[in-house]
Amino acid sequence: MTKLELPDNKFSIVADSIISSVGRAANWLWVILLSVIILNVTLRYLFSEGRIEFEEIQWHLNAVAFLIAIAYAHRLDVHIRIDLISVRLSHRAQAWVELYGTLLLLVPFILMVFIFSLPFVENSWKVGEISQSPGGLPFRWLLKAVIPFAFGLLALSVISRISKVMTYLASKRS
Repeated sequence: MTKLELPDNKFSIVADSIISSVGRAANWLWVILLSVIILNVTLRYLFSEGRIEFEEIQWHLNAVAFLIAIAYAHRLDVHIRIDLISVRLSHRAQAWVELYGTLLLLVPFILMVFIFSLPFVENSWKVGEISQSPGGLPFRWLLKAVIPFAFGLLALSVISRISKVMTYLASKRS
């Protein structure tokens, strides 16, 4: 059986373009990360000059890029999935598996992360959390704010995907 191709609709076209734009922009974070790593290694080994700021910005950039990549991968449908059973089903049955799997497994997970990450960010902002390392980066709340942003973006991708599945199921083809 071939891979299920889902039809676009007005909502999914807009949502997918937003996610794709953010995802393509976030791809540049990997280039910036690589540049910071090269700079840090050069400073450390050629000039014996280690910088805490560069160490921290590395994991900040990695975290932001990875979190945004989750929504982008879902939008492109290139995320890891286990299709041992559904690949043998008809396209219509695959659509139903996609719909129920998303609604029962992915949506509750996204909601839980989103709901619990908001107080996490708020507390960090209220106390003006900064790095504990001497010379470390300030505004730790800003990094933590990427969690609800990224999961909001993932939620948009999931809603887009659900709308495509519903469009497919409402159509006559199978």
